[in-house]
This record gives sequence, structure tokens and C-alpha cells, in this order.
Amino acid sequence: MIDKPYEVIIIGSGATGGMAALTMAKAGIRVLVIERGPELEIKQANGTEPCNMIRRLIGVANGNYQNQPQHPGFWKSNPLLYANKKANPYTHPINAPFMWTQGNQVGGRSLTWGGITLRLADEDFKASEDKEYDLEWPIRYKDLESHYSEVENFLKIYGNKDDLNQLPNGKYIGKLPFTESEERFASKIKDKLNLPFIHSRGFGANEDKAKWARYSSLGSTLKEAYRLGKVEILSDHIVDKLIMSKDRKSAKSVIIVNQKNGERSELESKLIILCSSTIQTIRILLSSEESNNSNGLIDPSHSLGKNLMDHISTCRFFTVPIDKNLTDYSNENKNHLLTGAGSFFIPIGRDRSSKNNFVGGYGIWGGIDRFEPPDVLKKYKDTKTGFLIGHGEVLPNNKNTVSLSGETDLFDIAIPHISIIWRENEKRMVKEMTRMIELIINSGNGNIIPVSEILNIPFTKQILNKSVATKNDAPPPGYYIHEVGGAPMGNNKEKSVLDNWNRLWECSNVLVVDGACWPTSSWQSPTLTMMAITKRACEKAIIDFKG
Repeated sequence: MIDKPYEVIIIGSGATGGMAALTMAKAGIRVLVIERGPELEIKQANGTEPCNMIRRLIGVANGNYQNQPQHPGFWKSNPLLYANKKANPYTHPINAPFMWTQGNQVGGRSLTWGGITLRLADEDFKASEDKEYDLEWPIRYKDLESHYSEVENFLKIYGNKDDLNQLPNGKYIGKLPFTESEERFASKIKDKLNLPFIHSRGFGANEDKAKWARYSSLGSTLKEAYRLGKVEILSDHIVDKLIMSKDRKSAKSVIIVNQKNGERSELESKLIILCSSTIQTIRILLSSEESNNSNGLIDPSHSLGKNLMDHISTCRFFTVPIDKNLTDYSNENKNHLLTGAGSFFIPIGRDRSSKNNFVGGYGIWGGIDRFEPPDVLKKYKDTKTGFLIGHGEVLPNNKNTVSLSGETDLFDIAIPHISIIWRENEKRMVKEMTRMIELIINSGNGNIIPVSEILNIPFTKQILNKSVATKNDAPPPGYYIHEVGGAPMGNNKEKSVLDNWNRLWECSNVLVVDGACWPTSSWQSPTLTMMAITKRACEKAIIDFKG
């Protein structure tokens, strides 16, 4: 039962949905958060081993989990937090695969978030002015700076102030230590290559499994919004589309579908905030748009669904020899957990002075001695295992799109068709990232190994050799789970879907604040910036709302 009256509807309960709910609740505004998935208890969400592993293997065998096993997080989380593709279908061109990871439960994908929090720099916003980008950010770093700080303070982020132009300092509670292997590796990289080698920024491990992790909306933003008594969750309901007023200058309601019985209903609201993740948000907007709805919303730019982006990535695993004189001389795992802040970063950024033959920036994330297998299972004795993952910026391209496929799901809701490919610019960036990663490993006295050789177990080689992360080419779009774009902010309605406050140009009581609003992808992990954008847009909406 929905406890009316609520004044705002928020669609989605993940990182941005939680931030939107908290911002509204702090202003005393009652909100209804609609989530397509169920509301899980903590024990349900965490699961237990070996039950989680049994679910994974069954799901892989019966085809319920097709893309998800490619992601490392799938093998350390409860697989129930990764949406079943058969029940949540989408399409893509045969020759252009897209790996869409959905998290359909209260808390969304924040429950499986890796927890890295990097700010965008002013150079990232300004770079969009270059002709290669075509789309331009209507905001700059100064517009988000205070919001970044307030979000970091609230979330209690780990990190170090490194004073880098390409990666602004944040508000941190301290830094998590490197492992000794990482310390030695860092020293070599700084001496030989003069590259920035920093503590990663983000969350530590969730030590108390009886509580929601701080990186999840349920352990942070939604938790505080609940405490303020202004938020209600409507779970297990899918938003089909928005319904416009007669003059089509505002949205008056949303159509929702109860997943338990298929019943449709209409919920009215003064303000609607879309936070359902990039592709779902685009799907809702397309279903509401005039070309698919006679009285639908108007997109003057005719660009809705175009310019979808994701980060392009490449990965290498390696070993480093153990120094027997140091305290970590052991082949045992000392519980150096791999987390957002328990790792390192080499932020290359965007170097315009170099001879690179591509446009954009990139960074390299890594760790050593963070997932060390037992000695009895290791192929390479007296070593520690590490990884480096480069993730790079993808330029907007109006041929990379989300559209409605013409097919429908179980509830007669149009399913998205996702069409995106890597262009030559991205392919050249991957070559440079790969060259740099291999140079770094060699300079750090490391030895590159195939991922299939980390464990000395015969059958694992067959499984791991099929992983897209083990290939020399970049994994297909969607792999990095950083999709953005499709309903970009901008300075004019001819080239953008939203104004500089995240409002639809012709329907100002609808905000789009998740990744769909990004004009460019930049190279940093996007979630912190998404939350800062959400907070900024919602605070402006509150002023307008109360006015």
C-alpha cells in the first residue's frame, strides 16, 4: 500500500536514486521510489557459500546467466544480484555484442559496485569543447566541486591528496595501505617511468556482513533518507512510460506494471526523477516520446537514444617475485582485500602534448597480492599475483544507440535494442593502454602471465580461456559496466535532450540524473560524479519546487 501523498517520484533505487531520495528528504519533501526488483533482506542479498556457487553454476548451465560470468564481481557476489537475462531481455546486432549487466533489486547495482570514487577534472569538462566530441558539457568542475565534497564527506571515502591536475583531490578519511608488493612495485614505476602511482580512492571492505555495505545506497543514502521518514519504496514494479499533460509541457504521471500479477496502474506526481541506470532510463524516455506515443514528450534535438558510451578496457595479469627479506614473504593470502580503496591507480589522464594518435584520456587500476590463491594451487611459486586494467574514454558517436527493438517482454513492455561498436579512435587507445601496461609491468620487475595460469588446476584453464578479459582485443561494450549517454545535458535544445540542470527541455518537471545525462564519458569511474550531478540537480529542483 502506497502511503500518499508523496510529492516526487524517483525511478530507480541505486547510487543516483538513493542520492535523489536523500536530497529530497532533507528538504522535507515526501518521495516515492519505484524499483523494478524486489526488496531483499541482508542475508538474502549476501547469500552464503557454497550456495552462491551452486546458483552461479546452475545459472550458467541453464542460460539464465550469459554475460554476467565475464565480470569478476559475479564470482564474489550473490548471483541473484545480477539480473537474469531471460527475464530481462534486450537485443543487439549479431556482429556487435553488448554485455549489459542489470541489478534489479532495491539498491540496484550499488549492491555490487566496485566502490572506486574518482572526480572528473576541469580539463575533462573543457575537453568536450573540441570538435572531435561534437557534444559539450554545459557545466564545469566548479559547478560540482562543493557537491563532490559533500558526497565524499557523507560516504566516508578513503584516499590520499595527491595534488594531480588530472585527478582533483577529494575529502578523505585517510588512505588504505598498499601491500608490500605494491610498495616495491610503486617505487620502481616512479623511479623508472616517472608516472603518478597513487592509492586508489573509494571504499574499504564491508567488515560487518550484518549491515548493508556503505558503498550501497541501502547502507548510506537510502538508509539516511529512511531515517528522515520521508521515503517510501514501491518494489517489484516496472515503469513503462511517462504520461504527459494535455499541453505536453509537463509530465503528470507514470505507468507502472506490478511484476507479481502484471497489473498496470498510473501514479501522478509533481516531479519525476529518472535514476534507473542509463539504458533503462533511455528505454522509458523512448517509450514516452512522441514518435512512440501520440501525446508523448517532445525531444527538439531528435537525439534521444544516440551517443551511447562505455569505457573501453584492456587487462593484463602478472606475477612479481617475493623478496624473502620482507615481512610479506609468504605464499599465504594475508587477507589484503581488493576494494575500491584497497588497490592502486596510475592516472594517465589526457596528455595533449604526447604523440598519441587518439583523442581522450585513460587511467590504469591495479593491485598486487589482493586475491592470492593458496600455495598448493599456484602455478608460479614464490611470487605474488597482480593485475592492471586500463580503462579509457570513449567519444560520443551518434551511430551508437539505444532504440526500442519492436519486441516486448513478458509484460508487453518494449525491450531495448543496444547498438554500439568501438571506432578506430578507441582501438588506437587500447593499443596505447596495452603498450603502457606492459611497460609498467616490465619496469616493475613483473612477468606477464595468462589469467588461465594463475591457478594450477586443469579444468579452470578451459573456463578462463573463454573469458573476454583474457583476450588481447578489448572486451565488447558493456563489459566495464560504465555505460553513459543517450540523453545528454547541453547548452541548447537543438543538440541536447536536457538543459544544464538536467531537466528535459520541453518538460521541466522531469529530471534525468543517472549516466544517461552525460555528453561525454571521460575516463574516470563515473559513479561519484553521477551522485554529485544528482545532488546538484535535485537541489535546484527543490528551489523551483518550493517556489
